[in-house]
Amino acid sequence: MFYREAGQFKVSYAADQAVFPIAQDRIAMLALLLIAFLVVPFVASEYVYRAVLIPVVILSLAAIGLNVLMGYCGQVSLGSGAFMAVGAYAAYNFAIRLPFLNPFVCILLGGFVAAGVGIAFGVPSLRIKGFYLACATLAAQFFADWAFLRIKWFTNYTPSGSINAPPLEILGVDLSSPTANYIVCLVFTVVLAIATKNIVRGHIGRQWMAIRDMDIAAEIIGVQPMYAKLTAFAVSSFLIGVAGGLWAFVYLGSWEPAAFSIDRSFQLMFMIIIGGLGSILGSVLGAAFIVLLPIFLNQALPPFGALFGWRISTATVSHFEAMIFGALIIFFLIVEPHGLARLWSVAKEKLRLWPFPH
Repeated sequence: MFYREAGQFKVSYAADQAVFPIAQDRIAMLALLLIAFLVVPFVASEYVYRAVLIPVVILSLAAIGLNVLMGYCGQVSLGSGAFMAVGAYAAYNFAIRLPFLNPFVCILLGGFVAAGVGIAFGVPSLRIKGFYLACATLAAQFFADWAFLRIKWFTNYTPSGSINAPPLEILGVDLSSPTANYIVCLVFTVVLAIATKNIVRGHIGRQWMAIRDMDIAAEIIGVQPMYAKLTAFAVSSFLIGVAGGLWAFVYLGSWEPAAFSIDRSFQLMFMIIIGGLGSILGSVLGAAFIVLLPIFLNQALPPFGALFGWRISTATVSHFEAMIFGALIIFFLIVEPHGLARLWSVAKEKLRLWPFPH
């Protein structure tokens, strides 16, 4: 009975179209943000920051970007790792060639470069779709892998191909500590997630969803496929590019092209499939699930095997991880195609009727 909107009256269109129209949702979201910004920095250890919090926050932003393209616009993409790489390397080159720029400004500029590259590789979506579009975006992934490995200008001619991010600071304040890294990533993700939520609720988002549901009918009623698809590629690539810059500058510190291989593209795709296509919340849930599952398996499987006298090695744990990922993807595609976000929606619907039978 505590999750009821009875008695909550709306007297304007703005109130009815609010991101969180129910007071309970607004209170819960505010409480989560307060915990994330004010409580977690005082209780989290360095291991929790490096292994859990920072990866979850950054990959949530990347998953939101991919969800814009696949979940809201219905355009298949297997090149999200390439757009992360474009954002990372573009930010690095802005930082070393324009040293007066703040590193975080360079990360945002890297996102805009990734958006431009995304538009270029999104042009084939005007003529092809489905499996053929997936192959076109896969070509973007392979091209990025080759370019950042072979064209030495991108890595400032380093012999090994491995590059180091510039020190992170704002107004002379050092931000290299795990707590500062977490806060910076959280600010980027929260601000851009809210902006994305408002975009998908506006006329641009409605055009994306019209193209996703039935592109021919959408074109008949006045939606311009070129504008809708290319804006989806631009917004998606921008978010993924910013996430790539954060991943390189904040999380990795030093990296090489293998950090943004096709495995990263598949990882992001698994996040939105498990979390829920067409859902900002699903992107966050999927990222948390994908990051936490390997940690859980590494901690739980060896003791579990020891109960039966089995010695489970690290390699065996990685094999179990791959098998469980595959099984979960098949499970969600068959049983609940809308992922964890849909399960949460169902839970909220049940809470509205609890404790009465339904």
